[in-house]
Amino acid sequence: MDKTWNNKAWFMVLPVLLLVAFSAVIPLMTVVNYSVQDTFGNNQFFWAGTEWFEEILHSSRFHAALGRNLVFSAIILAIEIPLGIVIALNMPRRGWGVPVCLVLMALPLLIPWNVVGTIWQVFGRVDIGLLGHTLESLGINYNYVQNPLHAWFTVIIMDVWHWTSLVVLLCYAGLVSIPDAFYQAAKIDGASRWAVFRYIQLPKMNRVLLIAVLLRFMDSFMIYTEPFVVTGGGPGNSTTFLSIDLVKVAVGQFDLGPAAAMSIIYFLIILLLSWVFYTVMTNYDAER
Repeated sequence: MDKTWNNKAWFMVLPVLLLVAFSAVIPLMTVVNYSVQDTFGNNQFFWAGTEWFEEILHSSRFHAALGRNLVFSAIILAIEIPLGIVIALNMPRRGWGVPVCLVLMALPLLIPWNVVGTIWQVFGRVDIGLLGHTLESLGINYNYVQNPLHAWFTVIIMDVWHWTSLVVLLCYAGLVSIPDAFYQAAKIDGASRWAVFRYIQLPKMNRVLLIAVLLRFMDSFMIYTEPFVVTGGGPGNSTTFLSIDLVKVAVGQFDLGPAAAMSIIYFLIILLLSWVFYTVMTNYDAER
């Protein structure tokens, strides 16, 4: 029996398609248009071809910002994924402690990004900030405004505080979905805590860990607001990531062509690396 197709259903999807076209496709096409043109003002544009792409790809400034982004994302993933798993494993599964822990974990995620940056900007100050004053009292000459290492330390700790909760909640959702029969069978077999984690809990968290890694990679690679509020990309260019450098080119210098080309390259890098993460993790899961 042939399946009957109801083409009228497309009219239900049409508003969504129009909304996506208006909010995503049209701005993207505008950026693509700017990336292949040059302007001398008065809204007059001239064809430039791939000139801006070649300039960006051969720019040492772009390579330096990209390197900082990759290092930052690698550090964030290396800290937040294991830390999130450990916290999720130690959260209660029953009782009054469950809602308390879930609320506490969700609180950092509810704070706007610019507010997080402002909090840590004050928190790290030596004169009035708890972190800066405490480190100064311990004899540590802490100054994230002048020392690049301290600036990186502040930005990393801030991101860990803000986003580890997301990993925790995702891992916890995977853990609570494990039936009690699995733990009972492991207890009867005399399995150790490590064996339970390796053969029961970790396989059940594989899917949510894939989501956590992808989300945290994309968010950390696109980070802008928090480091911009705390350090402004400094000291020097030590915390100038691609997003901050892109805003400087587009808004500060008003170079629309190079900024558009950089944004497209930026988007393609995120897309490529996310695809690599997804492919590697899904293939590893399939092999297991």
